[in-house]
Amino acid sequence: MLPEIKLVADVDVVAMSPLVRGMVMAISYAETEGGIGLTASGAMNRKFVHWAAVHFDWPGNTPEDLYSVNKVLNEADMPPLSVVHDMLKHLRLVRRKKDRLFSTKRGRDFLARPHTFFDQIATDYLYAYIDYGQTRDDVRVRMRWWHVFLNLINIKARTGCSLDDLVSELYPSESYSLAQAETIIQATTIRGEFRYDIIRPLCWLGLLQEEREGLDFLQDGTYYKTPLWTACLKLESDTEAEITVS
Repeated sequence: MLPEIKLVADVDVVAMSPLVRGMVMAISYAETEGGIGLTASGAMNRKFVHWAAVHFDWPGNTPEDLYSVNKVLNEADMPPLSVVHDMLKHLRLVRRKKDRLFSTKRGRDFLARPHTFFDQIATDYLYAYIDYGQTRDDVRVRMRWWHVFLNLINIKARTGCSLDDLVSELYPSESYSLAQAETIIQATTIRGEFRYDIIRPLCWLGLLQEEREGLDFLQDGTYYKTPLWTACLKLESDTEAEITVS
């Protein structure tokens, strides 16, 4: 069974969740700027993408980060923005009219009370969202393991943990060995999938935060649970010191 996500404490979800904050700011922009401009393919246009890059305050996606890779930014060049766009459409917070996105009545309700939408946003994004390069089957398979992932992170991230800490606990047989190229490739694939399929959504929701002070782009940080985690997740491992993964 998927762990229930239910906000039970008074926390500032807009401040803590990059995803909710991005959705709020997009709706606010649409309200004040007469909609969000779209390209012929339906993507958010460069004017809005630049604005989002400057104002979203999304960890790991600062203007410096983004413009170091591309001289101009399209929606696809700012990965979090595609998620924001998809979730706005999925929850019917925006509607398209010709070449612009406008907020709906539901979108304006969300703007006034974003915390009341958090449970649905978090549940749909974490458990059901099909990201770029994924399939519906990928999501279905992952559903069977979310209780394990969340309980493991619940314990390991109490005092901070790395990506390698989590992967080595889940997949102890996939250790790195310079003498076994096939093992290295498999371990690297597992590590990458866990980062992008599990850790990144938790960080973008604001349930985890990555401490990266003093690290370069290629180095991994240390992950900690945020107050938002404890405000919306009640897990079997809350009272356990260790978890056994079988």
